[in-house]
Amino acid sequence: MTERKLIESCIKGDSKSQKELFDKFSGKMFALCKRYARNVQESEDMLQEAFVKIFHSLDKFQFKGSFEGWIRRIVVNTCLRYLEKEKINFEDIALVDYNTSNVISPEAIEHLAEEELLSMIAKLPDGYKMVFNLYVIEGYSHKEIADLLNIGESTSRSQLVKARKLLKEIIIQYNEIIYEKGEVG
Repeated sequence: MTERKLIESCIKGDSKSQKELFDKFSGKMFALCKRYARNVQESEDMLQEAFVKIFHSLDKFQFKGSFEGWIRRIVVNTCLRYLEKEKINFEDIALVDYNTSNVISPEAIEHLAEEELLSMIAKLPDGYKMVFNLYVIEGYSHKEIADLLNIGESTSRSQLVKARKLLKEIIIQYNEIIYEKGEVG
């Protein structure tokens, strides 16, 4: 069944098609939710809420552009609205022991698995994590982020700079631990 036919069948209320659509996209969208959530339960809640919105809005999809991109935007917005209810703080977090002389070598990053890097991003404070994900991973501009999160563009920029610095420190600490254990040769 083509994607268009699958969508049209879902709009008509066909439960098998709805399950097929969910199965087709839920894995990628769950991974996306995990990048914004604080834990697995929150990720699952975000995903469920997002798919409810997707199924209620399917008739608004105009078959222009990528359907996955359309779904992705709904999921990101759902994650942001979910976290908005939690009163996410975009405050300045002191960067403890941040040393600008520490440089991350390309080899250090090469040794990181995707899951390890995502785990490190997950350790960022909520505001940093949201801006980092939206800018670096999702490709939003600072203006778009500011509009989505109801913050200033300068706040978005400063959150990104601080997120990168803190992530760099987390990677450096991780690599020091790995080096001490002798796991990198």
